[in-house]
Amino acid sequence: MNSWLIQNASIVGRETADIAIENGVVTEVGTGLTAPEGARVLDATGLIALPGLVDLHTHLREPGREDAETVESGSRAAALGGYTAVCAMANTSPVADTAGVVEQVWRLGRDAGLVDVQPIGAVTVGLKGEHMAELGAMADSAANVRIFSDDGFCVADPKMMRRALEYVKAFDGVIAQHAEEPALTAGAQMHEGEFSSQLGLAGWPAVAEEAIIARDCLLTGHVGSRLHVCHVSTAGSVEILRWAKSKGWRVTAEVCPHHLLLTDERATTYDPVNKVNPPLRTDTDIEALRAGLAEGVIDVVATDHAPHSSEDKDCEWAAARPGMLGLQTALSIVVKTMVEPGLLDWDGVAERMSRRPARIAGLDGHGLDPAPGVPANLTLIDPAASWTVVPNELASLSRNTPYAQMTFPATVRATFLRGEATVLEGKAQK
Repeated sequence: MNSWLIQNASIVGRETADIAIENGVVTEVGTGLTAPEGARVLDATGLIALPGLVDLHTHLREPGREDAETVESGSRAAALGGYTAVCAMANTSPVADTAGVVEQVWRLGRDAGLVDVQPIGAVTVGLKGEHMAELGAMADSAANVRIFSDDGFCVADPKMMRRALEYVKAFDGVIAQHAEEPALTAGAQMHEGEFSSQLGLAGWPAVAEEAIIARDCLLTGHVGSRLHVCHVSTAGSVEILRWAKSKGWRVTAEVCPHHLLLTDERATTYDPVNKVNPPLRTDTDIEALRAGLAEGVIDVVATDHAPHSSEDKDCEWAAARPGMLGLQTALSIVVKTMVEPGLLDWDGVAERMSRRPARIAGLDGHGLDPAPGVPANLTLIDPAASWTVVPNELASLSRNTPYAQMTFPATVRATFLRGEATVLEGKAQK
């Protein structure tokens, strides 16, 4: 038996109550509850209880690049960040484009036991955009894949994209698109704008993202399937998504924490830690992204956690791989950019970082507020406790965080996966 009594927690930032947990399930929520015999008691006074966070966009690198991250190390970072489930992208080596590879990732996650790791399958073989991968076999595998993405690359061929949307419609799957028209971004190093001109770096224009989103929304409306747009980064993209949703099309979208906080001006330092795909944009884009997230035009926050070894990041800008860490900092950045300015309350955070991503991914048992009979997947947050990012103290095997020495609000005190404390008093338990 694994029993807990969590006392005096603010449920999703609202009423204060006790949460009783037995055998992985919430058994009672109320005031003045008595701990069953043998139960551990956790005083959560001043803490906010959220349904465990769910990330739709995580790079765990295993198999193939265990020098940058493993499923186990990425899972630990996720749990410390308040997550109970992450969706692992397919750009591993070998690529997760067969049932065998997605099952390997799924089993590694299950063995680590810190968060539920749900593999995302590739859309095309080897992420090359030429031949469709084994979507049906991955969907029928033990990993039960429901999201497919060539993230890192765009499914640029409209015929291939249409075929993929049609195929997954049969089992209500989702195609998650990395929206980037490659003909417009060849050699691009950063956002195309004032600073790229000053620095003499090839620019990545906003229209390269917006053109693919518009095309794929139209294809989705035509097919009647489900499209998810990865890492939206421009004001124009928000407008296109608003239009597509007004049509009733089955389109969802995500924004990453770094696109809510950081701008392309950071490239002026030439520090490759700020190189990411899509690139950091402008203050105008940040304002539109925050407004779109608050409005619900952008459905979820996803980390795009992209660990890289020092060899791939500690080099000149042009040679550096794009990407940055995100799992342990995502919640705090959302609090800083959305909660503190009054754009979201804690219920809004739960909706965009837990409930909606769980629904999009079809992760039953996740994204559910604490209630009797619900799996005890939850996280406890101290909204009054700030913390400072120290790269060497992060759980990831990589150190490519752009937030070094920055102080953020809100600290994760505990994370529970089916009643097991994977994080307690801010420390991983496995």
